[in-house]
Amino acid sequence: MSESSLPLLQSPLHEVHIALGAKMADFGGWEMPIEYPASIGGGVLAEHQAVRNAVGLFDVSHLGKALVVGAGARAFINSCFTNDLDRIAAGEAQYTLCCDESGGVVDDLIQYLRSDEEVFLIPNASNTTEVVRRLQAAVPAGITVTNHHLDFAVIAVQGPRSVDVMKDLGLPHELEYMAFVDTTWSAPSGESISLIVCRTGYTGEYGFELLPSSDGALTLWKALSESAAKHGGRPCGLGARDTLRTEMGYPLHGHELSLEISPVQASANWAVGWKKENFWGRSALLVQREAGAKRVLRAITSLDRGIPRAGMELKSPSGDVVGVLTSGTFSPTLKVGIGLALVDANFAVGDHLSLDVRGRVSEVVITKFPLVESHVRS
Repeated sequence: MSESSLPLLQSPLHEVHIALGAKMADFGGWEMPIEYPASIGGGVLAEHQAVRNAVGLFDVSHLGKALVVGAGARAFINSCFTNDLDRIAAGEAQYTLCCDESGGVVDDLIQYLRSDEEVFLIPNASNTTEVVRRLQAAVPAGITVTNHHLDFAVIAVQGPRSVDVMKDLGLPHELEYMAFVDTTWSAPSGESISLIVCRTGYTGEYGFELLPSSDGALTLWKALSESAAKHGGRPCGLGARDTLRTEMGYPLHGHELSLEISPVQASANWAVGWKKENFWGRSALLVQREAGAKRVLRAITSLDRGIPRAGMELKSPSGDVVGVLTSGTFSPTLKVGIGLALVDANFAVGDHLSLDVRGRVSEVVITKFPLVESHVRS
């Protein structure tokens, strides 16, 4: 049986989404909620605004989970992925990239540093197996790499009222950005649920990501939902997650990052520990950095009613093709079309370009990242 014909995996919270009438779709091999019906106040626009103005709950349990344990686990992971784990301390998380030897991106992920002997990883759904395979093929004696993809749920609590929700449930909320704790939550039923709480997210808003065990996820979600409703919040699907991350200029693997799009091209040099002696793809990336990327990631904003979409070509005023859209959408915050694109490196913020939107020329301008103000730290 081919991978594409395998049945879709389901989140531990699947029954909640079905009961709410969510529109479900394949996302990295998982059947996940894209949006909830307008009859309960849902829809991408409403869910997006809930996160920007109050609080939204996302089921992102399709994200991978893997554990690296053993003497030297930290040093081993640091020799594989791009970012430098020596920049952070135990109890902190870090964005990083898994590259191949050509410098292409196998995946981008978050690494949670528990100690020199233990690192917890959150890869993307469809790339988890490959990331784990590569680590297991390279791991030295005394260190184990285990795939825990199905053992945890992931619930994102995002928005300016996220702290209120965490307080209501007695969950840790006084964390610095990208810090995490392993904790236990006592449900009203008396059930004790172990989970990880991290001060991070993928929306540009103040928020948290919670990783409970799969068997405790439903109880936690219901309590979070009741609290969020009191604070003007609601469940949100992956459609709103995409519009939120695009407004922030956050990359999505398979769009802004891929085996063909390196960190140098994707303007992700900040996630590379260039002074490290070893990491996968280092030699190729050093050559790319020295030569300079021919195309780099830029944000664009429409100057008319055109809505950019992935795959559309960008043209210069002289009519030359100078870039391609990697992501595009309507911005619920800005009320205009926006996008992310790989553009010839000689074009900069403020330059005007055009694209073909269904046979009509649409004017756009290269815009500074992020497209809306970030509130991840305050």
